[in-house]
Amino acid sequence: MAPRAIWKGQLQISELVCPVSLHAAASTAGRVSFHLVNRATGNRVRREYVDAETGEQVEREQQVKGYATDDRRYIPIEPEEYAAALPENHKTLQVEAFLDCADIDTVYLDRPYFLLPAEPTAEEAFTVIREGLRARRKAAVARAMLFRRVRSLLIRAQGRGLIASTLRFDYEVRPAEEAFAGIHEQAIQGEMLDLARHIIASKRGEFDPAAYDDRYDAALAGLVKAKAAGRKIRPRGRRPEGRVIDLMDALRKSAEGAGPASRREAASRNRKAG
Repeated sequence: MAPRAIWKGQLQISELVCPVSLHAAASTAGRVSFHLVNRATGNRVRREYVDAETGEQVEREQQVKGYATDDRRYIPIEPEEYAAALPENHKTLQVEAFLDCADIDTVYLDRPYFLLPAEPTAEEAFTVIREGLRARRKAAVARAMLFRRVRSLLIRAQGRGLIASTLRFDYEVRPAEEAFAGIHEQAIQGEMLDLARHIIASKRGEFDPAAYDDRYDAALAGLVKAKAAGRKIRPRGRRPEGRVIDLMDALRKSAEGAGPASRREAASRNRKAG
């Protein structure tokens, strides 16, 4: 059963309209979480808002949003002013374009959602849209007012439904060219490149999300369980600093661990590729 709908509206492509509902595809509810507590009493600590200048507590009805100016002043925005500035919430996912799935830069993908038909009578139109996207290997870009912001979503066919991922705005994503500008061009060839290809070929697998366990959360759960049982937790010693290694030697040792069968398979693939 799908999780409770967090948004309902309609998906529109030209004159084709389909009532749809949006459901969260990911959740962090299962993670280990902590509260701030008083070490002396064990009681939970309550947060209070105070005026940064006077130090006096500010009651909830006196708290408003404020925009910081360059001269460190704050422009207060009243709730009704904030609501009036938002675009009209027309509850329509308006498809603006179709893209090749292979052309989508995943760095722009933000949060995933399941998109379902909102009612049984919408299933036929929903199926037409889904199978059209699947047949053409396309993704639809739609825009709608979601969660108090105008957002763009990338809609793709998956199984019996659609996956709608909110897209980050262009100003939110750093240009890759800037991030990689300090990396120098180097020509890697010969045995070093062959060994790298072989190691990658020997580790070939398929994407299985269940295989990637959350070791951090598991460690926290173990810590909580040990503390609840009254066990003493010993501080972990410092890790030894990494040593300088010879790159070619490391590649050779990694290739040796792959086994002769996988080496023959990798060599065969390299010959075909060449």
